Amino acid sequence: MSKVISVANIKGGVAKTTTAANLGVGLARKGKRVLLIDLDPQGSLSLGLGVRKNKELPYTVSTVFQKVINEIEIGEDEGIIHNDEGVDILPSNQSLRVVEQQLDEVMSKEHVFEEYIESVRDSYDFIIIDCNPGVDNLILNALTCCDSVLIPSPPEYLCVEGLQEIIRIVGKVKKRLNRKIKIEGVLLTIVNGRTNIAKDIMNKMEEAYGQHLKIFQTVIPESVKAKEAVANGISVYKQSPKSSVSLAYESFVREVLDNE
Repeated sequence: MSKVISVANIKGGVAKTTTAANLGVGLARKGKRVLLIDLDPQGSLSLGLGVRKNKELPYTVSTVFQKVINEIEIGEDEGIIHNDEGVDILPSNQSLRVVEQQLDEVMSKEHVFEEYIESVRDSYDFIIIDCNPGVDNLILNALTCCDSVLIPSPPEYLCVEGLQEIIRIVGKVKKRLNRKIKIEGVLLTIVNGRTNIAKDIMNKMEEAYGQHLKIFQTVIPESVKAKEAVANGISVYKQSPKSSVSLAYESFVREVLDNE
């Protein structure tokens, strides 16, 4: 039985997709079977791992939603793209925006994607879902079907507010939709350790949340190498294996495995 982790934050620009991609590839490098699911209409996870021309794909995560809604059987491995860095990818594109709106008309709309997740659990050790920013039917589906939520957050004041909001939403989902959900932890990202304000906010986050939820010891540094990796459609490990950001994500993967 696999572990399903949703990578979520209501704010954009927090290295959420970069974290989902490199967590997934990092786990695969440790010998784990990994499925990465792009649940963002922008398709950034897909593009960031080399799925080009995603607008032209005949099968995406939107197809999965449509088949579940219309009670059409989904074949094993259907729509999965096998990445040469060892992960499987269920890609996304703009058609997911239409699905998000259609879900308003569906009975038990928050549980639609859960049916698909349960059908593929046994094929993987980890399923990582990259969520879109904001709060809508897509993220509620992700939170309803997952075991835990990983929250990437830069040490910035506005991002701290976003952190508080996603924690509140997870609490509501736990009460009404998914009793087993928990917060995997908070991962500090895009960290410029040289600035006093970053250090100050990191300390305040530890004081405010450290006793109630896990704040990972690893911090992900601000790095142009991560942006270059996305542009080239590869992981940071492949882009620059000895860089600070690559070594940080390796350390983070070890922490996630230690949580098991």
